[in-house]
Formats: sequence, C-alpha cells, structure tokens
Amino acid sequence: MAAPNDQSGQIPVIDLSGPEQTVATKLVNAAATYGFVYIKSLGKDIPVEAIDSIFALSKKFFSSPIEEKERCKIQENNRGWVGMHAETLDPKTQRMGDFKEAMNLGGFLDGKAQQPLPPVFKDHEPELYAFQKYCQTMMNKILDLFAVGLEVSSSTEGSKYFSNRHGPEPTPCTLRLLHYPPLPPNIEIQPKVDIRAGAHSDYGSITLLFQRPGQPGLEILPPSSTTPLEWTPVPVFPLGTEPDPSPPILVNIGDLLSYWTNNLFKSTVHRVVFPAGGKEAVEDRYSIAYFGHPIGETVLEPVPSEKMMALAGKGDSGVKAMTAHEHLMSRLKATYLGMYKGEGDEKEK
Repeated sequence: MAAPNDQSGQIPVIDLSGPEQTVATKLVNAAATYGFVYIKSLGKDIPVEAIDSIFALSKKFFSSPIEEKERCKIQENNRGWVGMHAETLDPKTQRMGDFKEAMNLGGFLDGKAQQPLPPVFKDHEPELYAFQKYCQTMMNKILDLFAVGLEVSSSTEGSKYFSNRHGPEPTPCTLRLLHYPPLPPNIEIQPKVDIRAGAHSDYGSITLLFQRPGQPGLEILPPSSTTPLEWTPVPVFPLGTEPDPSPPILVNIGDLLSYWTNNLFKSTVHRVVFPAGGKEAVEDRYSIAYFGHPIGETVLEPVPSEKMMALAGKGDSGVKAMTAHEHLMSRLKATYLGMYKGEGDEKEK
C-alpha cells in the first residue's frame, strides 16, 4: 500500500467486481491518499437505465413552477427543496450563496417517502425508492470492503462493522438531486468568490456522486502535506472510462468517516465552479448525490482495527465519543445559517 500522503497519479478507478481483498486494499489506499475514488459504472451494481431515469426526473422537477417547489421547502430534518443561493457552503469566501438548487429526499418506509413530495414525483415514488435502494446497497458494499481492507476485528460483526450502523428503513441517508443553472447573460461574477457550490467537505460517511457527460465543474484540493494546495479539476470521464455506458460513480469520504478512522481516511475539500469559457459556462449542470450517514444514535467510538492505527501512525485512537447525530447537527448549523439556531448552543459554549 502506498503511503497515505503519496500524491503521485490521479484519483484511481476501481471495478468492484474484482477479487474482494484486492479491491478492499485499493479502496483503503484511495481513501487514505485522495479521499476520492471512481467506481466503474457498468450497470452491475446500479443499472445505467435507472441512473438515466432519475436524471430525467430531476430535470423535470427543477423545471417545474417555483410554487410547486416551495410547497416542499427544506425543513429542520434536512428534507425538501433548497432554493437558489439558500446554501452558503463557504461563507468566509463567498459573496453570496451557492448558484444551485437541490431536492433532498430522506429514507423510505415500506416503499413510501416520509416527507411531502412535489407533484412531478407523485407517480414516480417506486422509481425513487428503487434508486435509493440501489444506492444504499452499493454504499453498504463499499463500507464492507473498507472493513475488510482495514481488517476490522469485530467478532460479532466482521465486515459489517460500518454498514450495520447505517440502519434499516427508513435509512438516515439522503438522496440529493442537484441543479446548477447556467449563468444569466446579464450577470457578471467574480470567479474566486461566486461559484456554483462553495468549498466544503461532506458531513457523513461516504458520498456517491453521479454526473452527466459534458457537464464539468467539480474541483478538489488534494490532501497533501508536501505540496502546495491547488484546486484540481475532476473529470466526469477519467482516462480509460470513456467507452463505458455511463460516467463512473465518484465516491468520496465524509468528515464523519474521517473522524471515525482517526483521520486515516481523508475528507477532501471540494467545490463546483463555473467552467472557464466555452459552452459549458452557459449550460445547466445536473448531478445526483447519495450521502451516506449512520443511524443518529451511533456512537463514534474507536474502530477495532490495529491496521488502521498502524496506517494512521498514531499511538492512540484520538476519537472522542460523540453520536452521529451530534456530529451532523454541528455541520448543518454552519451551512444553513440560523435554521438550527439554539439547538445544542449550550453544549457548544
């Protein structure tokens, strides 16, 4: 395994259908080095038709009247529609909120959404539920491979150490549809401070990101202790995947899993920018993110893995117990500026 701070090469592309131990080792290496990894999308884990269908449904939703979207406005449970400029992911840098809108869908119970759905989703509830199940299954598969690669020594759970904590239905994970509209021709932006999604790291365990061909914009700050930090574009189709039926699924580590693994896994800062020139700058960008998150009551205690401790290079775990819910709320309060004001304030003072 390469040293965690080795920055040679690009974000790796991995086919999950390979030998389990080999794939697990590659995943751990990628998580510890880059915090990002491409998973080949060949229709084996998630049918390409299912991905295309949800993208079509997303486009239809974001094209619907704002009055319909307003009825599903985001609530404190982090479910619902987020309007343009409502989020400010990098408040220290941005002049205004993100140039995007989003729709957050929470877990389903017995195939039914546990939140109000907009009219365009009413006849597509089974389709949304099926796609969420595909994402959940793939997330659990990756989490199990992480446990294998870290040689988690749990006599009762083994490779299910992480996935068991991500819950039965309704899952605490979030399926998020994202729309980055084109910049209006009469608007002038300052590229360093006006961007589609401000610099941030994700909150939870892992994120699955689905993208469309010809819609670039994602950039990362590769984690490195030896080279200057520099924003690096992340291609939709990395080298060698162009013939694939769908862009590879981009997986990244969230703050919670980084914390849980004693910072061995890197939660890499990323953002979405307006492409510099070209037709992409005046076109829509659509993406779908599945944000994995453990059950709220999960206590983030040290992972039983001697290999993790050795790779992290630390004598003790450094993990101070807190619940997954406490970790999430601390991040949501920073993003939504005031929506969560008062909750947990006394504890933070």
